[in-house]
Amino acid sequence: MEESNFAKVENGSCSSDGRPPVPLASAYRQYFSASRVTVSSCQKSLIRHPSLIRAKVSETSIETGLVVEECESNFTPIIRSGAWADIGIRKTMEDVYVCADNFMRDYGLENLTDGTPNAFYGLFDGHGGKHAADFACHHLPRFIAEDECFPSEIERAISSAFLQTDAAFAEACSLNSMLASGTTALAALVIGRSLVVANAGDCRAVLSRKGKAIEMSRDHKPACSVERLRIEACGGYVYDDYLNGQVNVARAIGDWHMEGLKDINGGPLSAEPELMTKELTKEDEFLIMGCDGLWDVFRSQNAVDFARRRLQEHNDPAMCSKDLVNEALKRKSGDNLAVIVVCFQPHPPPNLVAPLTRVHRSVSAEGLRELQGFLDSLAT
Repeated sequence: MEESNFAKVENGSCSSDGRPPVPLASAYRQYFSASRVTVSSCQKSLIRHPSLIRAKVSETSIETGLVVEECESNFTPIIRSGAWADIGIRKTMEDVYVCADNFMRDYGLENLTDGTPNAFYGLFDGHGGKHAADFACHHLPRFIAEDECFPSEIERAISSAFLQTDAAFAEACSLNSMLASGTTALAALVIGRSLVVANAGDCRAVLSRKGKAIEMSRDHKPACSVERLRIEACGGYVYDDYLNGQVNVARAIGDWHMEGLKDINGGPLSAEPELMTKELTKEDEFLIMGCDGLWDVFRSQNAVDFARRRLQEHNDPAMCSKDLVNEALKRKSGDNLAVIVVCFQPHPPPNLVAPLTRVHRSVSAEGLRELQGFLDSLAT
């Protein structure tokens, strides 16, 4: 495994200074005391926010979607990652990402590592400002690392971290209304051969398994029938594909300032993620994580095909991320763009060779008659 790389977004580039990003550190510092949210420590004890036990699940609500696929294998992924972002045609940049190829070491959990792969990747697409995206980028992985269930119960720790981040940001906004904003959140965690993807919003993760695109997340749009049922069960509504006529995503962190979307008892805009888990095998090549600006102009299989060709050329996940962003710009994506590519193999994806099959050709009786008539006309 390569040396861990923390990265945060700069327009058109990827910067890495060996430390976790601390977005707006001076601005946030005054709003977080030791009694509120711990930012710097990575202790295993964690005081849970009351909001984590706040909402009763309706009969028609949708539970966290956890799909587990078991596959016996001796395969050990060799993790390499890269990311790229661009402001696009927008006036402000609200996409943020973080890459940690050695999650345990970088977040103070060296005593839990046994040499197995462990990595974390997060992608956050802000709206109404960048504060929520910056906040989630910095705090979500820390809440995972600090959770008492991690790493024994990875899925539970991730779900809890999403809600912890949402509740902590609500507290921050109550102290400073200038932070009011929201963000979608997509996280991927690799522990050993297990790949766990958690999503709240319309970013998307796609796994390339022997060249076939496998979607590891579901876009949470208000118009989606499953999300609409959950929204209406929570007292919300969908108007013109917008939740309560206000936001065009059904799940997000933040947006506490918008009336009718969230309160201490729940609400139609949920920060609870859906999760999918797969056991990686030697057929798994790479994972693409992209904001909705990428998927506006790429289908999942199209993105996998494009990325495979680029990786076959240079085998560089950072360059592949940049190639995807640049291609999306060429295709006239109208949004900010941020892409993470995580490779699970040291070598580039192999060429896919379709098996040769014998082609059986036949001529119908009508065709034979027409051919006979043509030959007869030539003879005369």
